[in-house]
Amino acid sequence: MLCDVRVTGPWGRSTSLARQLLVLQVVLLVVVMLGVAVVDAVLDVRRDEDAAAQRVLGVAESLALSPTVEEVATNAGTVQSRSAVLQPFAEAVRAETRLSFITIMAPDGTRWTHPDPAQIGRTFLGSRQVALAGRPFTETYTGTLGPSVRAVVPVFAPGQGDDDGDRGRVVGLVAVGVTTAQLNEEFVRSLPLPMALLAALLGVSLAGSALVSRRLRRQTHGMGSDDIERLRSSHEAVLHSVREGLLVVDPDGRVGVANDEARRLLGLDADPVGLPVAQLPIATSVRDVLEEGRAATDETHLTDDRVLVVSQSQVEWTGRRHGAVVTLRDRTELEALTGELDSTRALSEALRSQAHEAANRLHTVVVLVETGHPERAVEYAVEQLELSQRLTDRVLESVEEPVVAALLLGKTAQAAERAVTVRVDERTQLPAELTRSPGTSRDLVTVLGNLLDNAVDASAGPDLVSSPREVVVLLRPDGTDLLVRVDDTGPGLPAELVTTAFTRGWSTKVSTSVAGRGLGLSLVDQVVRRRGGTVEVLSRRDAEPAAGHDDAAPGTRFEVRLPLAGLR
Repeated sequence: MLCDVRVTGPWGRSTSLARQLLVLQVVLLVVVMLGVAVVDAVLDVRRDEDAAAQRVLGVAESLALSPTVEEVATNAGTVQSRSAVLQPFAEAVRAETRLSFITIMAPDGTRWTHPDPAQIGRTFLGSRQVALAGRPFTETYTGTLGPSVRAVVPVFAPGQGDDDGDRGRVVGLVAVGVTTAQLNEEFVRSLPLPMALLAALLGVSLAGSALVSRRLRRQTHGMGSDDIERLRSSHEAVLHSVREGLLVVDPDGRVGVANDEARRLLGLDADPVGLPVAQLPIATSVRDVLEEGRAATDETHLTDDRVLVVSQSQVEWTGRRHGAVVTLRDRTELEALTGELDSTRALSEALRSQAHEAANRLHTVVVLVETGHPERAVEYAVEQLELSQRLTDRVLESVEEPVVAALLLGKTAQAAERAVTVRVDERTQLPAELTRSPGTSRDLVTVLGNLLDNAVDASAGPDLVSSPREVVVLLRPDGTDLLVRVDDTGPGLPAELVTTAFTRGWSTKVSTSVAGRGLGLSLVDQVVRRRGGTVEVLSRRDAEPAAGHDDAAPGTRFEVRLPLAGLR
């Protein structure tokens, strides 16, 4: 018994799979967006720092090449006199470029300019060695204004240097920087636009997730994950435990579901799910039903070794076709039992008639004795006994397989009730060693019994009153095959109907039995194909005459050959 377990939400209601996925998608989107925002912020800060370093370097190099700075740094003077000239100039440039500080200093680091006038004359806090060597550089350093991104550039004496770029003596240094606090303020001021874009992107993503969740809820009918798992478990349990074969074919003509019984009945070794039905290695008639997709109810189809009852119905939901469901039932044993039952009924009818005839003959013998003709009574009784015993002896002598012998005797009695004589060809010989293999007797009964039934039906037709009503049977080894031949004196089978005669459902008569007609020759063809034999239908006029048979009479010959190697 399956357990009914459901995931419940905060209000005691079951949480559908769509809602669970929506919550997971929202959480995932928020986490991803936050991660993207953090990574983008870190990258923006690094980009801002790199851009600030390039900007302060450019301003510092421009100031270092300024004639005013070169002149003041080259000429002698005090810190105050130099500051009086350079301080206004540096502050004007700083205000225009919106930098945090511009410091112009002596090579020893003594400041000539600074945003804080109190710092003028003091030593510059930071690295100077690279600049004193004649090369500009940038760095992040904590000075009097806090952490800053700065560039330090040397000032060379004018008119000195050569073509190789040696500017000569360093007469001063220019340090330009922007504090990280200012960079952070600029970063914060730039946040509204990307945050708005990020929020819009998150909103669109959430809306899309809601639409996907809505569609999923509609397709899953609001079921939760446990509901779906329970449904799947029930589906698998039912699918693999039912005694009938089950196939589901999707609208594209591919197998969607095939249970174990269906694979067994159709003889499929591999799982056929996903294969087009046109590529399935199954009986042609069954494959035709699957390909056509038509409705079918309890149709009988033959495979190489089975009789299957096939039903097919279309599956429609909300006005749309979703494929077809096919059920398969094994009727092999039932068909064999039905045939045996029909034969038994016919034989019992024949025996009852024979019993009635025997009573008449016995009454005749008694009357002959009572009327004073005992010699004639003995003669009549011996004559009737010899006729019956001769047939029995002939069959038992040539056919050592008791099941086949019993079949011949039964069919002979059955045919006699229809005024048809069944004769066993004098060349008949069926040694017992040919039927030792399991299933051989059953297959021979199927072949011989159905051929005899068709031959008797053909010979007992209402239009053959003046024709001989006779069926001749021959069973004997012939080379590497066992030959089973049945000749009748019926009207003959037209050549254009020979192939059709072995098709399931073909018959020239109205069905009167429980099993119906149209399976006899199909079952013969099934056994022949399974045994690797051949079956041939000839007009008796075109065939070799049977022993004792009038070759001038019309009729049909069915000749079946079964390899002896498969019978032993």
